[in-house]
Amino acid sequence: MHFKKLNRGKISEIKLIGVEIMKFEELPPLCFGDYVAKIPIILGGMGVGITLSGIASAMSNQGAIGVISATGIGFKEPDFFLKNHQANIRALQNQIRKTRLLTAGIIGINIMVALTDFNNLLRTAVQEKADIIFMGAGLPLKLQEAITMDEIQFGHTQFVPIVSSGRAADFICKHWMQTFNRVPNGFVVEGPLAGGHLGFKADQLEDEKFRLEKILVDVIQAVAPYQQKLGKKIPVVAAGGVYSGEDMYRMMQLGADGVQMATRFIATHECDASLKFKQAVVDCNQDDLTIIKSPVGMPGRAIKNKFLRDVKDGLKVPIVCPVKCLKTCNYKEAPYCIALALTNAEKGEFDKGFAFVGAKAYKVNKIVSVAELLNTIKEEFNAAASA
Repeated sequence: MHFKKLNRGKISEIKLIGVEIMKFEELPPLCFGDYVAKIPIILGGMGVGITLSGIASAMSNQGAIGVISATGIGFKEPDFFLKNHQANIRALQNQIRKTRLLTAGIIGINIMVALTDFNNLLRTAVQEKADIIFMGAGLPLKLQEAITMDEIQFGHTQFVPIVSSGRAADFICKHWMQTFNRVPNGFVVEGPLAGGHLGFKADQLEDEKFRLEKILVDVIQAVAPYQQKLGKKIPVVAAGGVYSGEDMYRMMQLGADGVQMATRFIATHECDASLKFKQAVVDCNQDDLTIIKSPVGMPGRAIKNKFLRDVKDGLKVPIVCPVKCLKTCNYKEAPYCIALALTNAEKGEFDKGFAFVGAKAYKVNKIVSVAELLNTIKEEFNAAASA
């Protein structure tokens, strides 16, 4: 077992200062509340069946933090397009329980705030005693609409928002202090090189002011006053374009307490995606990556294919939407259904969908095990540290 649970009375003993980074093996663990991951790497949540119990348990068994994505999690349920919310709840329950049987490690759940069933999924994850809930694609300000104040303040589950600026982190901390008398258990800072839907405007993606290195430091500085006031560590994790051990080393030199990685872990044997989906990532080149305008009104990074070219040329796929899965989706005017497109892609049906990936997906060149990939990342980290 690669993690341990700390006594609550000892939380204040965690040092609030940085450490000199020498080797991967000497890195301090990543702590969220009572939960301590030996390897300070979080699996980035990838929706519609990419990160489920298989890859989540494999990561946790190695001492990192495995994550199940709740986005479109019920897509394999027979009633997914008829009773979307019920299918998602049922599938999330099953995936958490299945993961519990496969690992004694930390189990994280990624839930997009922008989902129309965010409250249902949050309630389900807390009731199933998920260890950590990562919340992105919106500001998690109204948790009390889904769960009780006792669950927010004293429950088993730790809450970690995903942000793209120091301003957002500060706003969340202030709001949570006023509303819940507490701050989040940590933050993930996601930069513009991430895959999937991006929390930036299209013209910000190449702007130096929004580079991960810049916004990471901004968030660290934003949470510092709350750390001092409360006398406890609020870890900040770097994400979005963190691909290699060298990237990890650079982020931790800037003050990150860990990193979140997603795209590179698609090409693992344990990943829950279909083999065709994994191979699409392995086969893509740098020129294959593109920024699209998603039907939900946000830019997204994906692998070019005929489906996306047809959409760009004006093709419209008729949409029958019994329930909006994302709050910002105007399905009446959308050229295609984003949920259906991603569902098709997971199955390898790229004539009817496409794959979301990060900016460094072209570097992936083979499918390996999670253990082998983590060992490679360790070697890359140590090479960077000794350079």
